[in-house]
Amino acid sequence: MAVSMVALMYVHHLALTVTDVDRSVPWYERVLDLKEVTRREDERTGLRKVLLRARGDQDPGVALVLVQHPDPTRPGPPLGEDGGSRWGAAFDERRTGLDHVAFTVGSRTELLEWEQRLADYGVTYTPAAPSRTMPGSEAVVFRDPDGIQLEVWLDSK
Repeated sequence: MAVSMVALMYVHHLALTVTDVDRSVPWYERVLDLKEVTRREDERTGLRKVLLRARGDQDPGVALVLVQHPDPTRPGPPLGEDGGSRWGAAFDERRTGLDHVAFTVGSRTELLEWEQRLADYGVTYTPAAPSRTMPGSEAVVFRDPDGIQLEVWLDSK
């Protein structure tokens, strides 16, 4: 007999491994308008973590943790052979693990405002387009400095 569990409410935070928190934090603050809430740097292990939250009063809102491990080497071909980052193979959503992260907005107007924001900050993006996975939804797709695919998403109504 299956035991009934209390339903999960929402994702508390999402942690992304980055190659350099000092490069990534300002990008996420500037481009996604997130705010640094706390930072932890463990001198013993070399692990660095920065918690970022969406500005405003959204509850629970967006909580993103950027994590820099002491050895940011990625599997893959030697540096530069695949057009990857300075740390080895570029992020690839086709590998097991994270595929992408999508942030929700409330209207098509807001989706287009995010598209303009990305353009204003010189971020390469794919303009708002219908989702092939969820009919009626739309997404603007772009990548962070480590190549992690991000989306600004509008659900169908």
